[in-house]
Amino acid sequence: MNQQLIERIVGEILAKLNLSETESATTLPTNAFPIDVSARHIHLSQEHLEVLFGKGYELTKKIDLSQPNQFAANETVVIAGPKGSIERVRVLGPARALTQVEVSFTDAFKLGVKAPIRESGDVAGSAAFTVIGPKGSLNLEEGLIVAQAHIHMEPKDAARLNVSNNEFVNVEVDGNRPITFRKVKIRVSDRYRLEMHIDTDEANAGFIGKGAIGRIIRSGEESSPTDAREEIREILVNKQYLFKKKLLSKDDLREIEESEILIEKGTIVTALAYDVARELGKSILVRQ
Repeated sequence: MNQQLIERIVGEILAKLNLSETESATTLPTNAFPIDVSARHIHLSQEHLEVLFGKGYELTKKIDLSQPNQFAANETVVIAGPKGSIERVRVLGPARALTQVEVSFTDAFKLGVKAPIRESGDVAGSAAFTVIGPKGSLNLEEGLIVAQAHIHMEPKDAARLNVSNNEFVNVEVDGNRPITFRKVKIRVSDRYRLEMHIDTDEANAGFIGKGAIGRIIRSGEESSPTDAREEIREILVNKQYLFKKKLLSKDDLREIEESEILIEKGTIVTALAYDVARELGKSILVRQ
């Protein structure tokens, strides 16, 4: 979700709740921000990238991610532990200073490792694992973690939401199975865009999918009125795009921002378009 779309949605939310610009500075912390489900993935140092894929190798971009200058690469690896392995673990780019794998507790159980809950980049003393690429493999003594739930935001978002870098907050998510996440870390930087990241186990616990919204809950604060929550959900979730051409391609999928794409009966959808839809968490529906 790009920044312009987020800002437009925020404006719509304020209008729905009858808030003035003056009021918004203090009341907006109770309102919505987007949530993204982060599947298992690996960050590689350039040194380790070359061991796994060959000397001088550079990652190739598959799709851009929501955070600026970050992308999912075409490359995947196998990660293994004492009890099992997981194939096709997506590499994220660009290359980093340290190699790090982020998995869910379910993944860690399958691998047979005890992965600590850590902030990204904090890998000292974390779980050991093996990573296998097409040109080589590595046995690493540390680097496998379960990522701590966190919210990326710019300084202006932090000021509006009245939070600070490295602060921990509770976040409420509405839906078919309402859930509150505790000890969610705030991460503030000019390099970030507003978005909360959770792993697949956390998403499954709350039936959370693409287009989910959350809001910070402070001690003693009541949940927002049901009608207000439903209005916010309608704004953020019920975003559909009516595709009218006869052929839906992977390039079309990447250009469409909405999470649900409606197609006419008889529209041809390429296999690569379905792959991109799965990668981006989008749904392709036939218009009735």
